[in-house]
Amino acid sequence: MKIKLVPFDKSKVLLEAQFFLKLAIPLAAAQLSEIATSFTDTMMMGLLGSKTLGAGALGSTTYIALLWTSSGMVSAVGVLTAIALGAGQLQRIRNIANQGLWLTVLLSIPIMLLLWNMAPILLHLGQEESTVFLTQSYLQAIVWGFPALIGFSVLKNLVSALNRPQIIMIIMVNGIVVNVIANYILMFGKLGLPALGLAGIGWASTLTLWSQFIAGMSFVSLDKELRTYQLFSNWYHFDFLAFSEIIKVGLPTALVFAMEISLNTFIAYLMGYLGTVPLAAHQIAIQTAGIVFMVPLGISYATTMRVGQKLGENDPKGVRRAGFVGIGLGVIFVNIVALIFWIFPDFIAGIYLDTKNPDNVEVVQLAITLLSLTAVYQICDGMQVIAGGALRGLKDTRIPLLISLFSYWLIGLGSGYFLGIYLHWGSIGLWFGLVLGLASAAINLTWRFYGKTTVKV
Repeated sequence: MKIKLVPFDKSKVLLEAQFFLKLAIPLAAAQLSEIATSFTDTMMMGLLGSKTLGAGALGSTTYIALLWTSSGMVSAVGVLTAIALGAGQLQRIRNIANQGLWLTVLLSIPIMLLLWNMAPILLHLGQEESTVFLTQSYLQAIVWGFPALIGFSVLKNLVSALNRPQIIMIIMVNGIVVNVIANYILMFGKLGLPALGLAGIGWASTLTLWSQFIAGMSFVSLDKELRTYQLFSNWYHFDFLAFSEIIKVGLPTALVFAMEISLNTFIAYLMGYLGTVPLAAHQIAIQTAGIVFMVPLGISYATTMRVGQKLGENDPKGVRRAGFVGIGLGVIFVNIVALIFWIFPDFIAGIYLDTKNPDNVEVVQLAITLLSLTAVYQICDGMQVIAGGALRGLKDTRIPLLISLFSYWLIGLGSGYFLGIYLHWGSIGLWFGLVLGLASAAINLTWRFYGKTTVKV
């Protein structure tokens, strides 16, 4: 069997890029606003003192890990909607939307129970009792917002697949303002309300999440374009086959997301094992990388939708073109960011710490070194998440799960532990491991998409 390499039509590539950016820019902005909300929460926790900040960070980390895993499952709603849109199957779009609401309920119940009862687990993991008490007050407030969070994620995937992501961007940007105001009122007890401290930040998040979900549902019902799909018209209808397909496509993605976040958590534990200086320097590098990562993540979502739409249209050339346009635009962005990291690591470190303070010299110097490695990390991370998004658009999630398992844990953690701990390279060795793991994922996932979309004759 011969492989036929079909050259790209430049005019069609440019047209695809224009259409793609209309999807990608709002989705990237939405992801940035999500991390901006988390960042402002962390800053406002700091106003309540270092002990409250530590307890809040513990709760926030737990909550985000569960959110990140759940969002991987929910992403299947967007994949299947995009394919149905490309195929012109309007009834199927409505059916998938209904199953998305069922998924919201069935995901939320066990996770809410887990969050409500996290205290014994945290104590078993060796956390201080006073810290756990504060953390639990935060989790038992924000837990009520989890259904709204998953429901809004379903909406985000639906409307993005239907080419209306601007709605999500507007809602999430406004959500930052609502969250900050609610934080201030509830944590300090303004407008005659009691001062709730850290729990107030949790309740503010719950209020914000429900306001976003209600706003999203309102837009879906009022927007002229979306109204034609009659989404959620039979929300109570449960379709076992359609629901099973969502689980089949979404579960491997959820496991990939869980593996990635657990790898980063484990690396942080190893940094803590090496000492306070490596842990602090690592936090600067990984926090900065995490902010920038939101843009490739938004591009990844857009790539999933465009590949899915072209798959539904039964357009193999369009599928290949959409995937590589997404990867190409993502690579351009991460290379620009990598250059900034490479040239200005001292400036970036100065955002977090006073570089003139002698007490910070060790941390700043190590952070500068790690930020140089982060430049390469960004390129690999951006490529692998977008290539993974392209494969999700093909409903190809099982083999990417194995690739991710091999790359993250065997290559990434294995080489990182060998270099950082066994060879005593310290935090630099651990970061080399992260880079190698992501490079492996980027190469293998991109090669798989290339292979899946190459015409064979």
